[in-house]
Amino acid sequence: MKENLYDVIIVGAGPAGLSAAIYMARAKYRVLVLEKSGIGGQITITSEIVNYPGVEMASGKELTEKMRIQAESFGAEFAIGEVIDMELSSDIKLLHTTKGDYEALGVILAPGANPRKLGFTGEKEFQGRGVAYCATCDGEFFTGKEVFVIGGGFAAVEESMFLTKYASKVTIIVRESEFTCAKTVSDQLENYEKINVIFETEIIEAGGSNTLEYAKFRNNATGEEWEYRVNEQDSFGIFIFAGYVPNTGWIGNNIELDRQGYIITDINQKTNINGVYAAGDVCVKNLRQVVTAVSDGAVAATSLERNVSELHEKLKIPELYKKKDKEDKGKKVYESEGQDSGSAGENKFIGSEIRAQLDGVFGKFSRKAVIRAWLDDSNLSAEIKGFLEK
Repeated sequence: MKENLYDVIIVGAGPAGLSAAIYMARAKYRVLVLEKSGIGGQITITSEIVNYPGVEMASGKELTEKMRIQAESFGAEFAIGEVIDMELSSDIKLLHTTKGDYEALGVILAPGANPRKLGFTGEKEFQGRGVAYCATCDGEFFTGKEVFVIGGGFAAVEESMFLTKYASKVTIIVRESEFTCAKTVSDQLENYEKINVIFETEIIEAGGSNTLEYAKFRNNATGEEWEYRVNEQDSFGIFIFAGYVPNTGWIGNNIELDRQGYIITDINQKTNINGVYAAGDVCVKNLRQVVTAVSDGAVAATSLERNVSELHEKLKIPELYKKKDKEDKGKKVYESEGQDSGSAGENKFIGSEIRAQLDGVFGKFSRKAVIRAWLDDSNLSAEIKGFLEK
C-alpha cells in the first residue's frame, strides 16, 4: 500500500470537514484531514455556542475539539499543511501541499468562508468581545443592550429585524445614501420601532477595556465625526454584515464556482468533477451555521462512499483502512530496550511492585488510553520518552 494514498482527503478541519471525517472513518475508509492552520475553523473564535442541538453551551474550540477526537477515534488522520495545487481529472486525485504530495480516490473540499472585514480600528481586537458577524449566533448575548448594524444590503436589513428580539435599540449604519437591497425588503423596517437608520455614514473606530465602550462614526457627505459611548458598567454591540469571502482563491479553474466564488454543488454536495465533493460555508447556501456545516459534511461523505468503493474494484486497490491497535484494551505495559518486567529489567521509572499494581489497574480499563508527547532532542525529552514507554 502506498503510504500517501488515502480513500478520502478532506481539505479543511472546520465542522464540515470534521463531520465528513467522522462519517468516512467510521465507515472504515482511510481518511486524511488537511488543515493549513488550526483545527476547528472559524467557529473557534466563538466563546459561547448555545444553539447547537444537544449541546446546551460550549465554546467553538470545545465543540470542534470533541469532533476531532471523535474522528480520530474512528481512525481519521490529521496533518497541518496548506494545499497548493490539485490534479483532479484522473480516478486517483493528486494534492500538492506544503507537507508533500498526497493521493486520494476522493476529495471533500471544506475550506470555509470568512465574514468580510471592514478594517476599522478595534475591529480585530474586539471580535468576539462586542464585534460580531452573526445575529443568529450572538444576538442573544446583547439582550437589553443597544447594537449597531453595519451594512446596507439584504443581510443587514434582515438581521437588524431579527436583533430587535434581543436589543433595546438597533441602529443601522449605511455607507451609501440608500439601501442596496430590494426596496420591498427595506420597507419592512418601518414596522420596527426599535430600528433607526443613518445613511451616508461609516464606522471608523471602536474600543474600550474588556468590552466595547465607544464607537466613532463619520458622515461621508459632510466629513463630520461623532461618537457613541456607554458608561463603564454597560456595553453594546456592533454587528457587521458586509458579506462573506469564500476560501476558494487557491482552487483554480477546474471547480465550478458562482460569481461570488462559492463552490456550486448538487443535492449530494458533488461538484462538477467526479470524486470531488464540497461541504460547509464554502458552498452556495442560505444559512451558514455549525449545524448546516456538519450536515453538509455528512451528506458529502455518505455520497462519496459509493464512488470510492467502485474505484477500489475498478483499480484493484486493496483495503486501505487499518486502524492501529484496534483490539488493544490498554492492558499491556510496554517494555523498552529489551528489558523484561523482572528485577533484572527494572528501571528508575517503574519498579516491579508498582508494575504489579498497574497491571491490576490496566486490567480494569474498558477502553484504550492514548498518551501523546511532542518531544525534542533534549535530555529531558529523552527521560520523558523513557517514562512513557515504560
